[in-house]
Amino acid sequence: MAAVSDSVFTGPVLYEGTRIPSPVPSWVQVDPARLEDGNVLEVNFGPNHPSTHGVLRLVVDLDGEEIVGMRAVVGYLHTGFEKSMEQKSWWKAINYPSRIDYLSSFQNELLFVLAIEKLLGIEVPAKATWIRTALSELNRIHSHLVWLGTMGLELGVQSIYFYCFDQRERVLDLFEMVTGVRVHGRYCQAGGLAEDIPPGFVPDARSFCRGLPKAIDEYVHMTEKNKIWLKRTKGIGVVSAEDAIRLGLSGPVLRGSGVNWDLRKREPYLFYDQVDFEVPVYDDGDSYARARVRIDEMRQSLRIAEQCLDRIEELAGDPWISDDRKVVLPPREELQTSMESLIHHFKLVTEGYRVPAGEVYVAIESSRGEQGCYLVSDGGSNPWRVHFRAPSFPSIAAAPTLCQEHLIADLIAISASLDTLLGDCDR
Repeated sequence: MAAVSDSVFTGPVLYEGTRIPSPVPSWVQVDPARLEDGNVLEVNFGPNHPSTHGVLRLVVDLDGEEIVGMRAVVGYLHTGFEKSMEQKSWWKAINYPSRIDYLSSFQNELLFVLAIEKLLGIEVPAKATWIRTALSELNRIHSHLVWLGTMGLELGVQSIYFYCFDQRERVLDLFEMVTGVRVHGRYCQAGGLAEDIPPGFVPDARSFCRGLPKAIDEYVHMTEKNKIWLKRTKGIGVVSAEDAIRLGLSGPVLRGSGVNWDLRKREPYLFYDQVDFEVPVYDDGDSYARARVRIDEMRQSLRIAEQCLDRIEELAGDPWISDDRKVVLPPREELQTSMESLIHHFKLVTEGYRVPAGEVYVAIESSRGEQGCYLVSDGGSNPWRVHFRAPSFPSIAAAPTLCQEHLIADLIAISASLDTLLGDCDR
């Protein structure tokens, strides 16, 4: 695939010396010469859910089976979560982020709470931070398992779907053990966690971590030895490192183009600077490389999770939430004996706490890339402005560029390799 633009790089230095180039268009226009032939047909793909990872509409211009023009139309899954959060107290707004990217629900919930904590200047106990780090990586594994299984379905490698979802259920069992539900747990609180982990979590999590490497080996075998997978991913949807930066891509898509950029390493949060792991990077920039990055990331997530479990065991008995009673609910046992604790509990649940006026931007390395939260407080009991930087949106914008000079069948493979999620995009 030809480079998107030959313009000279300008702008600040980023990504190990690479300069940010000028932006590229987020959609591809049809060559006027082709239109004159009268053979170009405009076809709507969607809006439908099964083949496009969400309610996405792609308006595709076809010359036979070749894609000669394309634009992505979003907004069919718009929920207004950001504006809804601005109408809720800080306490109640924590419920919303996990619904934005429902495959990385814990990571989104954590992101919003990290932004609140930064405005509050509250200190989080070490045990809570280690638990958050472990659950973030388990959530990453969950998201990648869903992506790999559904991409297999779309490419005709159907067996891998059942293998992936078997392990996915095991991850959700762990989240259900900790939070009480399988997906939208609302486990993070400003200052720590809603509850301590149950006694059986660490041994069950270790059992999962011991079994998953064998399953990942099976995924590699089912893809590396499968001619359908290789034919439909190698050399398909190539994007260079320079063009990936132009398009604002991040996460596995960016690292699949040879750019070694991971916020867990570059701008560490939680306790990522205290664990040992590697960042998978591939240089080919095609759908195959993006898939390999995510498969390798699952191994590294297991590596991180196991180190976190060791530290959690060492901190058994330590507090899992701050003792700041102006923000954190008092222990339930105190409600029977302390009127002051009962009043604090009532005020926090009904009115919520107040956050000092100011603005903050916090970013994490989510399953799909850089997930950011811009938060503004006017000193009241609810956010004045909430905005999420969703990694799926640049990926969808890049899809028309990646699909240039490809066939209809490649469109599905490229879209799947980008791992976009429309709830994350539309918000």
